Amino acid sequence: MTLDFAKLREDRAAHPEKLAEIYSARSRRNVVQGDGRLFIIAADHPARNALSVRDNARAMENRYDLIERLATALSRPGVDGVLGTPDIIDDLALLGCLEGKLVVGSLNRGGLRGASFEMDDRITGYDINGIVRDGLDFAKMLNRVNLGDAGTSNMLEYSHNAVSQAAAAKLPIMLEPFMSEWVNGKIRNDLSTDAVIDSISIASALGNSSAYTWMKLPVVENMARVMESTTLPTLLLGGDPVGDPKEIYDSWGRALELPGVRGLVVGRSLLYPQDGNVAVAIDTAVKLVHG
Repeated sequence: MTLDFAKLREDRAAHPEKLAEIYSARSRRNVVQGDGRLFIIAADHPARNALSVRDNARAMENRYDLIERLATALSRPGVDGVLGTPDIIDDLALLGCLEGKLVVGSLNRGGLRGASFEMDDRITGYDINGIVRDGLDFAKMLNRVNLGDAGTSNMLEYSHNAVSQAAAAKLPIMLEPFMSEWVNGKIRNDLSTDAVIDSISIASALGNSSAYTWMKLPVVENMARVMESTTLPTLLLGGDPVGDPKEIYDSWGRALELPGVRGLVVGRSLLYPQDGNVAVAIDTAVKLVHG
């Protein structure tokens, strides 16, 4: 796939108005169609100062390389859409990669990895008005709940407002909840079954309506019990790409069979696979989601 980055750079400098024209003319699709399952590629990590993949701390720093990987992923049959911040989504729009795809705007990226204010996760990416303006299809928020950090209360308020605004705009919004804690100066997400269920209970109640709320949940032990804790439509997240890829795929496959699970939202483990073959990694995940 050949991407015209020279034209992208020129359009960004001389013709920024083209983005509004592209979004206005973009072909869209229903969120739920066909088999009712979704496979979405995630790439909102860099905005939160998270560039690492496995043992490469700078893996995602090359924006051209990242966009090429995303374009490859979006070109594969069965990939329903992409999740990102405005800089990445705008690049993909200018390159013509978003036609007929679901586009998910990432909202709160202000809880920068390693920052003292990491838990006070402000909305620094899209807001609901921006997503509606561009005719995007979905919103996404990260909801890390740290009972020992007062910043969590602010995040909950930002999330309440976003969910309420999304419901008013009839815009689906996926919430990605975790119970988190500080460990040796870093945030650690508790991936025990009980903690994931607790996080779902908190996140599900955010906003003045749950009509358009979806869950985005990690695959953990006893996922059947996890899925019994919510009636909301749920997408599985890929998490950090560590471990045997076959074991990861197998765990996704088992979880995808559970009632209420409607698909995958995966980023680094498929965009930066251990063998380097993005297309094969994407196609493997497509088979898990869509059969």
